[in-house]
Amino acid sequence: MNQLDFGFGVIEAEFWRLLFVMTRTGAAMVAAPFFGAGTVPAQVRVIAAGALAVLICAWTPVQAPDALFSVQGMLWVAGEVLIGLMLGFTLQIAFAAPVLAAEVIGGSMGMSMATAVDPNSGAQSPALGQYFTVVITLIFLSLGAHLQWMNLLVESYRVFPPGQTWLSPDKIAGIAAFATTMFTTAVAIALPVCLILLMVQIVTGVLSRSAPALNLFALGLPAGVLAGIAALIISAPVLTEQLIDLTATTLLKTEGLLVR
Repeated sequence: MNQLDFGFGVIEAEFWRLLFVMTRTGAAMVAAPFFGAGTVPAQVRVIAAGALAVLICAWTPVQAPDALFSVQGMLWVAGEVLIGLMLGFTLQIAFAAPVLAAEVIGGSMGMSMATAVDPNSGAQSPALGQYFTVVITLIFLSLGAHLQWMNLLVESYRVFPPGQTWLSPDKIAGIAAFATTMFTTAVAIALPVCLILLMVQIVTGVLSRSAPALNLFALGLPAGVLAGIAALIISAPVLTEQLIDLTATTLLKTEGLLVR
C-alpha cells in the first residue's frame, strides 16, 4: 500500500517526500548537543529540521519510497533515523569531553556539590561543566562548524542514499572508538588544573603537619577553590586551543564516517 492519498496529487507527493527527508534531519538535530538541548522548544527543532529538509529536497534527487507505510518503507525510515543519530551522536561525544574534565576539576577543587541542570541532557552536572559547555558551544559556532556539520548532513544523502543507510560494523566500531578522543581530550583539559591543585594540596598538607593548630578544612578548601579559579584563568588559552582541535577532529571523524 502506498502512502495515504488525500487527493492532492503532486503537492501531496512532495509533502510525503519532505516528511521522509525530515526523518534524517530531525534525528540528527535531536541527537546534536545544541539543537537537541532541552531548552530548545520542540517546535523550533521541527521548524529547523523542516527548513533544512526543504533545501535538501531542492538540492538532491531524494525520493520517498513508493510504499512508505509498508515493511520496506519502515525499514527505509529506520535507516534514515540511524544515519541522523550517527551524525548527531558524534557531536554529542565531542561536547561530553569538557563536561567530563569539569567533573575531575570540580572534584579536585572541592566543588563537586556545586551542580546545576545540564540543558543538553537534563541531568545534574558540575557548575564548571556549564562553563565549559558554553565555551565549546561558542567556539563551535564561531568557527562555523555548525555549517560544516549541516553540509555533511546534506552530503550524507549522496553517500548513504535512502535504502542504503544501514551502517557496517566498522562504522559502528568507529563511532565507539571516537570515545577515546573524548577521554584523551578530557584528560588534557583537566591535567594542568589538577596538577596545580595537587601542588596546593601538598603545600596545605605540609602546613597542617607543621602547625597542627591550623584547621585543615578551613585552610584547604578556600585555597583549593582560589587555586582552581586561578589555574582556569591561566590555562584559558590552552583550553581554547584544545577545544578548537577537538572541533576539527570531530568534523574530520564525521566526514570519515561518510566514506564507504
